[in-house]
Amino acid sequence: MEDKGVLVAPSVLSADFTRLGQELDDIATADYVHYDVMDGHFVPNLSFGPGILRAVKGATQVPVDVHLMVSNPDEVVPQYLDAGADMVSFHLEATAHANRVVQAIHAAGAKAAVAICPATPVCMLEDLLDDVDMVLLMSVNPGFGGQSFIPGTLRKLRQLQGLLAAHGVAPLLEVDGGISAMNAAQVVEAGADVLVAGSAVFGKEDRTAAVEAIRSEGLRGLARRRTQA
Repeated sequence: MEDKGVLVAPSVLSADFTRLGQELDDIATADYVHYDVMDGHFVPNLSFGPGILRAVKGATQVPVDVHLMVSNPDEVVPQYLDAGADMVSFHLEATAHANRVVQAIHAAGAKAAVAICPATPVCMLEDLLDDVDMVLLMSVNPGFGGQSFIPGTLRKLRQLQGLLAAHGVAPLLEVDGGISAMNAAQVVEAGADVLVAGSAVFGKEDRTAAVEAIRSEGLRGLARRRTQA
């Protein structure tokens, strides 16, 4: 399976929105800006919409990975594409028409990703693996920042690697929830390519150093993964 390196995606859910421009400047060395959209229905919290996404896109050159934690992705995906999303992740649990959503995202020239919650088995993804650019595994139950990493995610990553190998495809594998420099190595060793971190980046005074610490630990895990290949 092709290595994609280790990509770090700080979640602006943990940023200080009274100083958004500076917060985005502080993570300019990251690979993605992770933009969490919560609707108070699919998850028990509210975050922000396409208007703030436009402001984010206008304030950074870092690609924006929009994670839709909403109950109606079929309806709202176009709004986030219009606002400039570079990648859109939607939840498999929230739509009966996942292939249609993927096609709509690709038709707009963006990358498409499918996300699953911790209790959803990876086998449910099999019919989408040939079509998506990324798979997002939630390593916490979505809805709130600052939660602890669910260890069973490592097993799911390994299972997903097996499915990808069987299909002969290599979308990015993103993990979101409870990620820090403390566990980045083991998460990448298990198969992750993209690490989403909120408080582990924005909770630090030096955000550049925090991003680099997560990436550095991830690269240690990648080195171990390569020796096992």
